[in-house]
Amino acid sequence: MTPKILIIGGGPGGYVAAIRAAQLHAEVTLVENGQLGGTCLNVGCIPTKALLHTSQLYGEISEAAAYGVNATPVLDFDAAQKYKARVVNQLVNGVKGLMKANKVKVLNGTATFTTKATVQVDGKDVPFDKVIIATGSTPAIPPIPGIHSPQCIDSTGALALTEVPSRLVIVGGGVIGIEMAAIYRTLGSEVTIVEAQEEILPPIDREIATLLREKLVAVGTRIEVGATVEEITDKVSHADVTVRTSAGQTMVIPGDKVLVAVGRRANTAALGLDTAGIAHDRGQITVGAQQQTNLPNVYAIGDCTGGSMLAHVASAQGEVAAENALGHPASYDGKTNPACVYTDPEIAGVGLTEEQVKAQKINYLVGRFPLSANGKSLIMGADGLVKIIPDRDCRIGSGDGVNAGGRDVHNLRSSHR
Repeated sequence: MTPKILIIGGGPGGYVAAIRAAQLHAEVTLVENGQLGGTCLNVGCIPTKALLHTSQLYGEISEAAAYGVNATPVLDFDAAQKYKARVVNQLVNGVKGLMKANKVKVLNGTATFTTKATVQVDGKDVPFDKVIIATGSTPAIPPIPGIHSPQCIDSTGALALTEVPSRLVIVGGGVIGIEMAAIYRTLGSEVTIVEAQEEILPPIDREIATLLREKLVAVGTRIEVGATVEEITDKVSHADVTVRTSAGQTMVIPGDKVLVAVGRRANTAALGLDTAGIAHDRGQITVGAQQQTNLPNVYAIGDCTGGSMLAHVASAQGEVAAENALGHPASYDGKTNPACVYTDPEIAGVGLTEEQVKAQKINYLVGRFPLSANGKSLIMGADGLVKIIPDRDCRIGSGDGVNAGGRDVHNLRSSHR
């Protein structure tokens, strides 16, 4: 009998899980209450990168005289938004084609567990043998007085602006906030970032994050670290953001738009996790290395499980979940998961940061190579560095490069462009 696999969520985790399950000869149904592609393709990674590409082109043309080309860029933001929409639509249609090619049945609606063994989509039962939950995440809304002022927007709103705001205040210096700062500062906004931690991009190696902050400040971005937003006041034409600085002082920063980018939370409220008895921590579904929940026929992947909220992580976990659900043992190991930040300059890394290595009391070395010493980087006007952190006690064999010292090698490769 052909096994029935139900996928809840059509983002980069869900649609990859659906394809893998279909390849393993399952009868697959995928439920999505929005557009296929999820947050990533529609209101996250892809549209952000499209606007980043526009802003980088604008910035490069503005500085072209240094390379012997005299030109003055003129921004057509409406055309930029149409370009972004074309890219999104093409990729979403591509996912639709993949679902059709793999004979995945797609249902548009909201899935809810009514019992441990029953899932309904908009009131109708959907039969299954195994379920993979891939419902993603939504922007977190902090309890700041005035957070619902009309000038306040989340990342979705920041991608849908019809004009470049003259003054943009960004609450949160994580990946989303920094990427949006890179876009709108280059396009002409006066940008202020307010970050509660002592440095922007808290998960990133501190040395690398500091280099990026210095670069952002050098191009006119105002960054307040160790600062908290106490209140947002609607002034009709703009909003006043009251900030307590790291020195304990209070200041008011006006913004035509206020982007709230303090992180994301698991999108599981509509699932009925408690009704099904699925273990979770404040909505984040608890899973093991095989992506299995506490119920033997229910798996969960991606943002809804917490952890590293990256599209390629969800995709990898989707394959693992599908394989395990269909009797092919597999596991996900987050230690080899790369991370990236598409700012200008860009950052990429894999492995442990120097701060994590110190915390684990690993005897380590640090190798650094400045990109200014690389010919191609110098020609492109790139700056930054490559940083490698090996385990000092590790011994690498001369043959195939396998660790022969009895311990993992901990590497971080980070670079700016």
